[in-house]
Amino acid sequence: MASVAPFGGIDPLFTPNPIAIGIPTEGTPVLIDVSMSVCANGTAARLKSSGESFPGLWALDAEGRATDDPQVLFDDPPGTLLPIGGLDHGYKGYALGLFVEMLSQGLAGHGRADRPEDWGASVFVQAWDPRAFAGVDAFTTQTQWLAEAVHGSRPRPAIDSIRLPGERALQKKTDALANGVTLDDGIMDALVPWGDRLGVAQPPPLEPDVNA
Repeated sequence: MASVAPFGGIDPLFTPNPIAIGIPTEGTPVLIDVSMSVCANGTAARLKSSGESFPGLWALDAEGRATDDPQVLFDDPPGTLLPIGGLDHGYKGYALGLFVEMLSQGLAGHGRADRPEDWGASVFVQAWDPRAFAGVDAFTTQTQWLAEAVHGSRPRPAIDSIRLPGERALQKKTDALANGVTLDDGIMDALVPWGDRLGVAQPPPLEPDVNA
């Protein structure tokens, strides 16, 4: 699929092309998962289905006009999501998105040049072993110091504290394991037909544990 245009263009060519990175520290790992577009396709679809707008001019319509209306991504012809950086600095997000496309498809040897007709995705995964460098202890000493320095940074007015990437997700995981998963409006409705089709009964909702 394609939902992001090259910076300065109109026609969709790329996907949001996320980059995900996991970095260990002496405690909680740093977990980075970011799209190279202003938001992911799933976010756009959720806002569109709930009748909400983007918080800013995050998209272009099919004529290249900036808009906060996610509906343009589902029109015929469709609009596009802007790369991270938006209209001003989107060339940076565009460059990173192109980097993801070229590595994932080029190294896998399969991509848009093959004109695939079905949904699919090429993925590039790389792992670094700290033991091949300065060692695990040296690595986590540095990452732990940086993590603590981030937490110790002075927050701006109206900001409670500075978080590391992934902290909110890990907090949500802990809460979900205790109290179940809170779904956005419309998600369960979209899952019901699949449950009926595959013979999976709809689970009853869980009541939050007020004593947890």
